[in-house]
Amino acid sequence: MNTVSAFGLVRRWLRNLVPVASTFIFVLIGQLPMPVPLLAEVAPAFALISLYYWVVFRPDLMPYAAVFGLGVIQDAVAGTPLGLYAMVYLLVQALVRNQRRFIAGKPFWVFWSVFALVAPGAAVAAWLLASVARGTLLSPETAFVGLIMTIILFPAVAWVLVHAQRRFIGMADA
Repeated sequence: MNTVSAFGLVRRWLRNLVPVASTFIFVLIGQLPMPVPLLAEVAPAFALISLYYWVVFRPDLMPYAAVFGLGVIQDAVAGTPLGLYAMVYLLVQALVRNQRRFIAGKPFWVFWSVFALVAPGAAVAAWLLASVARGTLLSPETAFVGLIMTIILFPAVAWVLVHAQRRFIGMADA
């Protein structure tokens, strides 16, 4: 194998890593404290936005194993019961993959609206699973405020991901 083809393989591998790597970065960003009084413990679900985006536009680059791993990492850094976000993310991935033909290629408002339907399901699932794991009904207010912030911030995060896709990856092959 010559140097040029080896470089091409490495370059393609790095490009294909962008969806998982960007979602990982959003997992970490989501754990940063918000500089807003009274909202320090509320965090938008940036990783959920990234997961949704990539499953719609490049599902070939978001394998189930990577999504599971991202969920476990989310649990580890957030201090949630191990497997909680792994399960939520896998459920979201399966749902969105199943419906992506109705989402991809539509206007942005449809893309955003479907996310606004998916995100509450993910938030309720995470809240219920966390309540069961902790053995007590957790306060839903923090989850609700985080959900609203997630839906409101969706366009900004999607804009970043659109530009990352255009710059590094391109459109789906399938």
